[in-house]
Amino acid sequence: MSGEQLSPEITSPVRRIGRREFDFERQVAIMAIVNRTPNSFHDQGQTYALDSAVAAAKKAVDDGADWVDIGGFAFSAAQAPIGAAEEIERVVPVIAEVRAVTDAVISVDTHRPEVAQAAIEAGADVINDTNGLREPGIAEVAAAAGVSVVVTHSLGGPGRRVFRPSYADVVSEVADFLRERVAFALKAGIAPEKIIIDPGHDLNKNTFHSLELTRRLEEITSIGYPTLVALSNKDFIGETLDRPQGQRKEGTIAVNVLSIVKGARILRVHDVAAAVDSVRMTEAVLGWRGPLAPGHNLA
Repeated sequence: MSGEQLSPEITSPVRRIGRREFDFERQVAIMAIVNRTPNSFHDQGQTYALDSAVAAAKKAVDDGADWVDIGGFAFSAAQAPIGAAEEIERVVPVIAEVRAVTDAVISVDTHRPEVAQAAIEAGADVINDTNGLREPGIAEVAAAAGVSVVVTHSLGGPGRRVFRPSYADVVSEVADFLRERVAFALKAGIAPEKIIIDPGHDLNKNTFHSLELTRRLEEITSIGYPTLVALSNKDFIGETLDRPQGQRKEGTIAVNVLSIVKGARILRVHDVAAAVDSVRMTEAVLGWRGPLAPGHNLA
């Protein structure tokens, strides 16, 4: 089977996002996570301070990230609510400082239109919305600015508790939601070549739901837009392998590589260096790129 046969049909696979161009028929983009929150589930606030957040973003780009995703409000319901003004204060200075030193794609992880607007003005190229563009006004902000959007599935959205989430068929229900929200985005004036989708692993989903989404990811990637997967160090990996935070790197690499084979084209990750090597190796095996040093070991 050739690499081409593994590629889903993607709307506008060659895309300019911000200052970089991607060919999602033959390329996987690596998105680094930088959360300026005191309660991020993986690093527990290590990048909450402004200088720490900026340093982490710069290191991620140096390590090979194509993209930096900057967030100021966690998805979890186990946190105190904050207003849009405080969220802006968290993300805008990071975006501005990172924009000044790199051409990498910058996204803002937010569901609020006021935050999205401020982030775009500071230099963000993408709105990464774990609420699926359901907050009034956010789709219009994206359409007016001409930025890309990541449309993500969740039941409740950021900061909202969902007890015992249940699905008759998690994959078909997530796919139906994403199709409906894509149609909404298009109607709001967002261009097709600006839309990315994300099934939202572990967002109001238990371990069995996230495993099923990964197993049947082709049903998501076949929707026809570049698919982002945010799997890095998530609880479904921890529960599957009985590993705490900090011991999920190998499980993360495994599900990321499997997701690429099933059509994912953007990986949201914590450990950029490990992701770069695993992605470049996967791309080479699929025939999308050549070895970086052919013949080097034949001397």
